[in-house]
Amino acid sequence: MTSCTYELQNFLNIEERTTPQVVFWQWINQSFNAVVNYTNRSGDSPIPVKQLGVSYALATSGALVTALGLNSLVKSAPPLIGRFVPFCAVAAANCVNIPMMRLKEIREGIPVVDKNGNRIGSSETAAKWAITQVVLSRIGMAMPGMLIPPFIMNYLDKKGVLMRYPWINAPLQVGLCGLFLIFATPLCCALFPQQSSISIQSLEPEIQEAVAKLKIEDKCLYYNKGL
Repeated sequence: MTSCTYELQNFLNIEERTTPQVVFWQWINQSFNAVVNYTNRSGDSPIPVKQLGVSYALATSGALVTALGLNSLVKSAPPLIGRFVPFCAVAAANCVNIPMMRLKEIREGIPVVDKNGNRIGSSETAAKWAITQVVLSRIGMAMPGMLIPPFIMNYLDKKGVLMRYPWINAPLQVGLCGLFLIFATPLCCALFPQQSSISIQSLEPEIQEAVAKLKIEDKCLYYNKGL
């Protein structure tokens, strides 16, 4: 919830900021998200400092470039369409930041276990599924708070409310975002179980061989998807 709220605050009044200001606050935002994504990863092995630094650089720079590119559309887009650009930027940035901060999982896999919690091996396929689920959950969390308020703000703008009371713009948007996140956060966290399952037939041949040797009769193994 904190991450999504921070992202929305970062995009408010973006048209009034200079390019250096946008770059600075986007870097702060993506650095914060990188820390969140790293601490909520699935893998259980430590990441070397060098690899962590590379992942951080890729996550922040990739998400920064993506978000800035989409933010530039605000200046030329119609008012209502322009209000949806922040959500597109947040969604795109999540698609870059999360995989980059969990790059080791993609390369080396995450633990998969049987129903009793016995570790069978590490699976890159499970890691990709886990990261995809987390990305979809994060985008889902942002959707209500960043897609519904634009209609409300556009309506108030047409009625002249924002012109008469310009000071309510940012507080109202943040308040609406917080209200929607109260419900969206637990709902989207529940979209995919923390301990998710995956068909054994979908896993790597070496995992399937290990399952056969252990004579596991279940059709699924389990993995921690992270948050």
